[in-house]
Amino acid sequence: MPYVSRNAQGQIESLHRTASATAGEFVDDRHPDVLEFLGSIDDDDTFSQLDAGFVRVIEDLVDVLLAKNILNITDLPAEAQAKLFQRKGFRDRISSNSLQLFDINSSDVI
Repeated sequence: MPYVSRNAQGQIESLHRTASATAGEFVDDRHPDVLEFLGSIDDDDTFSQLDAGFVRVIEDLVDVLLAKNILNITDLPAEAQAKLFQRKGFRDRISSNSLQLFDINSSDVI
């Protein structure tokens, strides 16, 4: 974790391993300002995050098309079927391990 020296605008000018008179602020090495200074923040990372979100949208769209019988799972190539089943299984495992704080069963309602 580096010590940083900032300019008058608050931007990092230099990184240091140890504190000094000009670099007394200690920041996490994954801090956005440090990453920006090192050039690690770029559009590729943002685009990857957008892609991950878009994959979820496509997966949900396929689920809706299957539920409405507009699409049959067998209409998809075997590789696509396998990937969908893997993701669905993973999502089911993740959601079953999470707390269901707002899950109300009809038997619980008085």
